[in-house]
Amino acid sequence: MSNVSQFGHRLVQIAITVLLVILSASVHEFGHAVVAYRLGDDTAKRQGRLTLNPLSHIDTFGSLVLPLLMGLAGGPVFAFAKPVPYNPNKLRNPRRDEVLVAFAGPATNILQACFGAIMANLIWRFSLQDIVSGGMAYWAYVVASTYVYVNCTLAFFNLIPLPPLDGSSIVSPLLKGEARRKYYVVQQYSLPILMILLYVLPGFIGFDPLGVYLDATAGNLANILLGWA
Repeated sequence: MSNVSQFGHRLVQIAITVLLVILSASVHEFGHAVVAYRLGDDTAKRQGRLTLNPLSHIDTFGSLVLPLLMGLAGGPVFAFAKPVPYNPNKLRNPRRDEVLVAFAGPATNILQACFGAIMANLIWRFSLQDIVSGGMAYWAYVVASTYVYVNCTLAFFNLIPLPPLDGSSIVSPLLKGEARRKYYVVQQYSLPILMILLYVLPGFIGFDPLGVYLDATAGNLANILLGWA
């Protein structure tokens, strides 16, 4: 394959990844909205966020620019959409339900990954020859397997316990007293911490703790789902 063909192939893969990130992040936010609504809070519904329409959820930087840049950089691709608003005071059991609402997003990503894995394995089983020859089944398999990796990555990235990620909303209601106070202090520095994990450590000292974490969690789960363990 020529360099031009390789570049074109890479661009197509990046475009597929970004589109799947937008779709997956939209379903992720829809999951938050549905669970909040079922638990008594209609805030998201009143603001038009109880929908699967990506236009209601995407964030220009987090859903488009960030995954595009990460795809061009060749690293793991993840993103964020506009957070679904909710009012904990409307939840029937705020302490418990906040955790359920937060966990709903990553849970939808795991479900999407399972669906993608089923599609990928069916395509692999029944269209292997076409995949090998680079036919339509090849690109169908690329889409399905990328969908698995994107959703596994989004699930585990969002479980990191730092705002604005879902992990912070899962951890904070479970803490009490001094532990909760100290956690709130750490939360104040969440953005610098994320920037250090994303760019400073990998770029300046060659250590990528986020990459190690995602490989051990999202990467291994995706490989298991796709039958490559």
